[in-house]
Amino acid sequence: MIKSKICEILGIQYPIFQGGMAWIADAKLAAAVSNAGGLGIISSINFGTEAVRDEIRKCRELTDKPFGVNIMLQAPNAAEVADMLIEEGIKVVTTGAGSPSAYMEKWKAAGIKVIPVVASVAYALKMQELGATAVIAEGAESGGHIGDIHTMALVPQVIDALDIPVLAAGGIFDGRGAAAAFMLGACGVQVGTRFLIADECHVHEVYKEKLIKASDVSTIITGKSLGDACRCLKTPFSKKFFKMEYDPEVPNEEVLKFGTGAVRKAVFDGNLSEGSFLAGEVSGMITKKEKAGDIVRDIMEGAEKLLSGAGCLISK
Repeated sequence: MIKSKICEILGIQYPIFQGGMAWIADAKLAAAVSNAGGLGIISSINFGTEAVRDEIRKCRELTDKPFGVNIMLQAPNAAEVADMLIEEGIKVVTTGAGSPSAYMEKWKAAGIKVIPVVASVAYALKMQELGATAVIAEGAESGGHIGDIHTMALVPQVIDALDIPVLAAGGIFDGRGAAAAFMLGACGVQVGTRFLIADECHVHEVYKEKLIKASDVSTIITGKSLGDACRCLKTPFSKKFFKMEYDPEVPNEEVLKFGTGAVRKAVFDGNLSEGSFLAGEVSGMITKKEKAGDIVRDIMEGAEKLLSGAGCLISK
């Protein structure tokens, strides 16, 4: 069995996190991942602070294992959610879309382990200085909001620069991707896209079918010209958004208005003309729906098999 420092720190069986995907990562999915030995994560983007509190309490009814909450720091209710997590006794928080500096002192005082998602060495160093427990180095292969550097190049550079544990994310689908991340020096992995087709994931059936039918060239990056790059599936919506953002005659305000609420429309309605179906480049590897627990075990057991047999590649 693969064990790492992050397992010891968080009290989990396997060094695998489920991504805290906005509007998607709820109690049911998080609990299923945690029950399988990974770290399930609830998204804080879920119809308001009290709705997130409800998901936390539901998760506790579904699992007695550790789980975490992801907070999008640019959300208008971020400060409110930050306090609520302390009230609810959450012990693991992952962060994205901003700096957690305003909350670090009180989170740490409450015994919360803070693990920010980072897309550069400079930002990772800032998070270490703030007192982060670990960081998740996420490459541009991932779905949703992304940076410019890809996983294979980003992860080892972050590891070399930091003294705290580093997990890898972006482009990790199965045991091969996880094994590669461990060989780069990562102490764990975070996976998002593959969990979208988990039986416990509530996304619309149209979303899941789009993923199953996806190929290696089925994603597109929108919003980059606006300073907010986001990887999603190619759909009538994303293609139109891309065209609009690079049309000099279309004001940025009009582009942003067109994209308002697009993720919700994909997740809950399966709306191809108005919804943004966030997904990573590994979408082309998806062939079927699976249980979340089976996904966790397939990735971890696959990585263990590959790593244990790696010695055969070396000739003496």
